[in-house]
Amino acid sequence: MTADLHPAEPHTDAQRDARELLIGAVSLSSLSGQEGKVAEFLRGWMEMRGFAAQVDEAGNALGMRGNGPYTVALLGHMDTVPGEIPVRVDGDGVLHGRGSVDAKGPLCAFIAAVAALPPEALQSVRFVVIGATEEEAPSSRGAQHIREVLHPDAVLIGEPSGWEGLTLGYKGRLVAQVRAEKDNFHTAGEGSSAADDLAEAWFRLRAWASVGAGGTGIFDAVQATIQSIGSAGDGLTQRAEATFGLRLPPRLSPQDAERQILELFADLPSVSASFVGHETAVRHPKDNLLTRAMRVAIRAHGGTPVFKVKTGTSDMNVVAAHWPVPTLAYGPGDSALDHTPDERLDLAEYDRAVAVLTGALVRLAASVSQSVCLSG
Repeated sequence: MTADLHPAEPHTDAQRDARELLIGAVSLSSLSGQEGKVAEFLRGWMEMRGFAAQVDEAGNALGMRGNGPYTVALLGHMDTVPGEIPVRVDGDGVLHGRGSVDAKGPLCAFIAAVAALPPEALQSVRFVVIGATEEEAPSSRGAQHIREVLHPDAVLIGEPSGWEGLTLGYKGRLVAQVRAEKDNFHTAGEGSSAADDLAEAWFRLRAWASVGAGGTGIFDAVQATIQSIGSAGDGLTQRAEATFGLRLPPRLSPQDAERQILELFADLPSVSASFVGHETAVRHPKDNLLTRAMRVAIRAHGGTPVFKVKTGTSDMNVVAAHWPVPTLAYGPGDSALDHTPDERLDLAEYDRAVAVLTGALVRLAASVSQSVCLSG
C-alpha cells in the first residue's frame, strides 16, 4: 500500500485497524462476478481476529462470532459497478475510490464493529457478517444463496444511509425489454414505423406511471426511465428496441405492473415485451429491539436518528420475504455518491458509524440476554 493511502492518524488502534480494513477492501477491484480477491482478503482479516470465517459456494465472504441462540445477520455486498477511481485518502481524511460508499464502507463497518464486540455480547447472540456477491447485478447471487441457508432473528443491511440515518425500506423494480417489428414501407406512404410504435409504447407507459404521482411522495409513485433505445432495418424489416426501467412503490407488485403494461400494449400488434429484474418493494416497522438499539447508539454519539426510505433497491428486497424479522439498512456515506465518478467516504464518519454499530450491537445483545433470563 503506497504512502498516500494512509490518512491522518486515527485516535485508537481499533480505528486504525478498521480504516486499514476499509482501505484494503476498496483497493481491490471487485466488479460483479469478480469478487474473489476481496472475498479472500475479508475472510483472512476476519479469521485473524477470531471470526469463524469462510468463502461459501456463492462466493460470499462469511464471518461469525458468538454462539448464542439469537442470530443477527449483517448483510453487505462486496461487488461494485464499473468505473475505476484512483484510491487515495486526501488531506481532509476522505477516502476516494470505487466502492468506498456503495458498499464496502458499510460492509467494513459491520466487520469492524463485530470484531470490536466484548465477550459478554457474544454469549447470547451469534453475529454473522456476510459480504455478498453480485448485488449490483440482476442475479443478486450472494443474497439469493444466503437467504436459503441462514435464518436470522434480526437483520442489518449494509448500505449508505449516513451515520445518523436508518433506512426502513426500498422501492421495487421491474425492467421492461420492449421490441417493435414490422415490414418495411416507404416513408412517403401512410403508416407508422417500428420506431413510431415503440415511441407510442413509451408514451403510454410514461402516462400510466404518472397516474397517482405527486400525492404521497416519490416513494409511493411509479418512476419510469428509458435505459436504452435504438432502431435499425435491413430494407425488408424494421426493428426498434428499448429497455424501460421502473421503480415500483409498495402498492404495486412487479407481477401486477407487468400485467398492466402488457394491457397497455395490447392494441399495438408490432410491439412485444419481456420483463426481468422483478423486485418487490419493502418497508419495515420502525419500533423493535434492533431500531431501538440503533437509535440509542446514534444519540449516544451526539447524533439525531433519522428514518429513511429509498427509491432504489438493495439486498433488503431480496431477503425480506424469507427473513420476516426486524430489519433496517445502515452504513456511513452519502448515497448520492453511489456509482458516480466522485465516490468518496469521510473516514471520520466511518469511525463514527463503527462506534454506533458496536454500541448498538452490545445493547441488542444485552436486551436479548435479559429476555432469555426473564423467559427462563
